[in-house]
Amino acid sequence: MGVSVERLRSINERLRQKLEEKRSQQDDNLFTIDAGKLVEDSAESVNSRLLKKIPKELVEAVEIDETSDRVRLKNLIRVLELFDELEIAQKVPELDKLFIYKAMNISGIGLKEEDFGEIREGKYVQIIAITYEPDKNGKKKAKNISLGYFGKAETLSKEFKNKIIEFVLRWRYEKAFQNLKHYKILLSRVK
Repeated sequence: MGVSVERLRSINERLRQKLEEKRSQQDDNLFTIDAGKLVEDSAESVNSRLLKKIPKELVEAVEIDETSDRVRLKNLIRVLELFDELEIAQKVPELDKLFIYKAMNISGIGLKEEDFGEIREGKYVQIIAITYEPDKNGKKKAKNISLGYFGKAETLSKEFKNKIIEFVLRWRYEKAFQNLKHYKILLSRVK
């Protein structure tokens, strides 16, 4: 059962009104609790606890702190769980390098709206990271890097296939947060 901050503030305000009525009747044995402050303190402590679950090198690499969006912190924790389960560390041993890639995709499983989650018969499933590196002429070219090879698509269990999809989508979600920060910085420069 969740209670919104506005609801708590409303309850707190009614409590204050009742206490004021009693004070006016000379009852000296009263005290108040600022429920709004309790909720705000609680939110910061929740973020602090979540932040402690994320390795320091990743915290620094993606530039998050206690004030970061809780959804983002929870997403990163789940990315780390999937990172371990899918054994991505075999290809990306330094966790802080996980988000240096420009994009990520899956071969062998559809991610488009019309074929989302569908396996491609006879295809092999891989998580592919995309980076851009200069060629011999200095022109940037896309380079695909396999972060995980999982065999033929039709041999994967539904649960494992879903973990692969979830990892890629959650990785993309974190990249979206990083892009938002980039645009916030650019917009602040306009002012």
